Amino acid sequence: MELAEIRTYPLKSTKGISRPSAQVLPWGLEGDRRWAVVDPLGEVFWVGEHPRLLSVSAAETPEGGLHLSAKGMGELKVPPATGDTIPSGPSGLDRAVLAHADAHEWFTRLLGRPARLIRRDDPAGRTVTEESRGLWDGPLLLVSRSSLRRLDDWIAEGAMERRERPPAPLDIARFRPNAVIDGAEPFAEDAWTSVRIGGIDFRVSELCDRCAATVWDPSTQDRGKEPLRTLAGHRRWDGKTWFGLRLAPENLGELRVGDEVRPG
Repeated sequence: MELAEIRTYPLKSTKGISRPSAQVLPWGLEGDRRWAVVDPLGEVFWVGEHPRLLSVSAAETPEGGLHLSAKGMGELKVPPATGDTIPSGPSGLDRAVLAHADAHEWFTRLLGRPARLIRRDDPAGRTVTEESRGLWDGPLLLVSRSSLRRLDDWIAEGAMERRERPPAPLDIARFRPNAVIDGAEPFAEDAWTSVRIGGIDFRVSELCDRCAATVWDPSTQDRGKEPLRTLAGHRRWDGKTWFGLRLAPENLGELRVGDEVRPG
């Protein structure tokens, strides 16, 4: 088995970036989901209510700012966030700093409602467990290409049973992974308690339950019924549907595409 892809998401709920390598920090991959868009009360906007976020490309600049672009919007270079620290809101956004006002205006126009861009400080004083239970959906999400291929087969079989035209295979971007592996048996990862990728050891903190964000096509922002309809028929227990693993690092270092993957 090998690490086939590495992806990070500088801005939560927007497009990911494929990378040849990434540094593993105690709270996940460097630069992953440190920015977010919130309402005036500090509640994070998410894809299920605001699918236009999926149209946004966001890349951190060498200076520590953010470069934004989206269809129908002008590009915007946001300087490093040095504004006021916002109080803890409904999502527990302590240690979050407001970005430049131009970014707030840009996202307000994009979403059609008052919005603010914030950057959360790296949680150097927190444990991985605390961070993984919070806003940032982490610390690291792993999915398997072979599991996705099996899911695509199930979706096609269901469509044939309903006498519908089978859809195209799902884009793995729907599941917003950080690490994509290849070469495992479908859903073999369910039984893993640990995994070593290259020289980094990870503890499996939990299986990943999937929310309604996965039914939005990341390319078109159109909503459908898959994959939740099919996952509910094959992988639903404890009242949730499951796909992928959440990992917590036991040591630090660099992940590289092509690294060997060894489960424990």
